[in-house]
Amino acid sequence: MDKGHFSVEWLAQSSRSSTREAPAPGAPPSPGDLGAPRARESPRSSSPERSAETGGGRPRTKFSSAQLQELERSFREQRYIGASEKRRLAAALGLSQSQIKTWFQNRRMKFKRQTQDAR
Repeated sequence: MDKGHFSVEWLAQSSRSSTREAPAPGAPPSPGDLGAPRARESPRSSSPERSAETGGGRPRTKFSSAQLQELERSFREQRYIGASEKRRLAAALGLSQSQIKTWFQNRRMKFKRQTQDAR
């Protein structure tokens, strides 16, 4: 049977990193090769606002107290941030839109835990 470009074997082989050798044709994949493809992490330069987090791949952003005050104020007004407000906050606080989005996601989870614990 001819194996096309999108066979299970081809997908498993294409998701392996280039540092490992490919198994012989017809060899069963190893257990580690059957999982979801791993996301590639890009190296990031460290800055004074970041510190390495143990066990994580990406450094954690340390927000200043002024940034946190503005983010919390915005969260009190609306738990879900719109695109225009995200752009405004990113520009005003010197953060990326991705950092703003992630902060709001994490803050909603913190809010959810706090309300569940209060019950």
